[in-house]
Amino acid sequence: MLDGFVPWPPDVADRYRRAGYWKGLSLGQYLADGAARHPGRIAAVDVHRRVTYAQLADEAAGIAAGLLDLGVGRHDRVVLHLPNVIDFLSVTVALFGIGAIPVMGLPGHRRDEILHLARSSGAVAYVGPDRFQGFDHRVLAREVRAAAPGLRHVVIAGHAEEFTPLSALARTAPRELPPVDASEVALLLLSGGTTGTPKLIPRTHDDYAYNILECAKVVGFDGGVYLAANPVPHNAALGCPGVLGALLTGGKAVLAANPSPDHVFPLIEREGVTLTTLVPALALLWAEAAQLTPVDMSRVTVQVGSSKFGPAAVARVGRSLGCRLANVYGIGEGLITHTRMDDPPEVVHGTEGRALSPDDEIRIVDGDDNDLPAGLTGELLTRGPYTIRGYFAAPEHNRRSFTADGFYRTGDLARMTEDGNVVIEGRIKDIIHHLGEKVSAEEVEGHVLTHPLVRDTAVVGVPDDELDERLCVFVVLGADAPGRPLSLRAVREHIRDRGLASYKLPDELIVVADLPRTPVGKIDKKALREGRLLQHR
Repeated sequence: MLDGFVPWPPDVADRYRRAGYWKGLSLGQYLADGAARHPGRIAAVDVHRRVTYAQLADEAAGIAAGLLDLGVGRHDRVVLHLPNVIDFLSVTVALFGIGAIPVMGLPGHRRDEILHLARSSGAVAYVGPDRFQGFDHRVLAREVRAAAPGLRHVVIAGHAEEFTPLSALARTAPRELPPVDASEVALLLLSGGTTGTPKLIPRTHDDYAYNILECAKVVGFDGGVYLAANPVPHNAALGCPGVLGALLTGGKAVLAANPSPDHVFPLIEREGVTLTTLVPALALLWAEAAQLTPVDMSRVTVQVGSSKFGPAAVARVGRSLGCRLANVYGIGEGLITHTRMDDPPEVVHGTEGRALSPDDEIRIVDGDDNDLPAGLTGELLTRGPYTIRGYFAAPEHNRRSFTADGFYRTGDLARMTEDGNVVIEGRIKDIIHHLGEKVSAEEVEGHVLTHPLVRDTAVVGVPDDELDERLCVFVVLGADAPGRPLSLRAVREHIRDRGLASYKLPDELIVVADLPRTPVGKIDKKALREGRLLQHR
């Protein structure tokens, strides 16, 4: 077993196996079986090429053998830093096949983030492109290798210079690979926290395969066409059901070079996309673009996730895109709640749905860990067959993040409806103390987002001697807003008319061109808050 991995208790693991959740097959086995069943079927498409299942399997087999020749093998961690290209899939499948562990770096990561991943995971290798979006990853690789002595190998897709070319590995003669235990760690995802350094999330072959296939079942995805509009190292685009869901069900993974409507709308129609996953800001951007550039999305299901994506915004996206919508709550640590395809509009628009698994355990608790009844808001705690029992090699953090009996403290505020649907209300730490009351930033964001001129928003609290904290609203205006002023008064009136309490009305409005993001793609409220304070010194 990998040092630093926290396993499920043996009796719990046995129960999950008996229930049929964990099949005992590695992700590499699932993918090899798929290639054997339909070798000539198209498996993946990117901006440069398309490959069949047989071609993808052959590439992965060569890379696997080449990595073994380099000395990379079972339990070795490899920082994977590739964008949305087929090479990402080939390398991932190769690593699964030899029992090595991809550490999922995001395309936007730079030296500090990649160095953190290399050091915290104990990585022995780095795989990246030569250049991507004008950035030279070979320079980054030199800097990281110099600062992380354990990083012995650098593999580059493209012009490798002094490093190992990925194309050379792919030409290595395949060999028979040793079996991989499905209970072992398959990959390391990044935690999505906006404070501190991201933690590493160890997902096993057993639990991640169940995560993928159960999510595919819930959304009715079986051999369809999945569009990865967001970076594939993200959990949602990777395995909820994501590109791996496409490959495990015999479908096609379409890897978009970027998520702009100009790029993806033609892809959707040309490749026959049936499923994609969007963050709220991107969903609203697509909805705006569809008014000017019509796109046929009548066969497409769009998964959307985020508590601030309120009912009105969900309905607006559905109308504009003409697609089916599913509302989703998901964390890299495991738990996914998902509306069902036969849920009525009020459930899809107003909740994040029900948990995937019958054995997903969800508790809503108060500040003393007392369970709360349906309808009351508290912290969401969870454990289950695909929710981790601990971050990788982080014992101190694990003591704070998990209860003694294995429940993960999500840090998310939620309530449960009487019929078992989850409604996410915000983050515990995203509470603003305003006029002697506690205000959920995400609740206010949800109301601001319903304003017709607003495309995206973030609400932060900034210190104030009289108000405790000032309630400051940042907004990004929609495409039809230029030349049309948006005032603080208009925003206050809009959300007051929606029935919000007066102490939740904002004190300040700042219009920005875009909202800053953390390395894992979440809105960086710390940067917004600090920028606002610097402006008003």
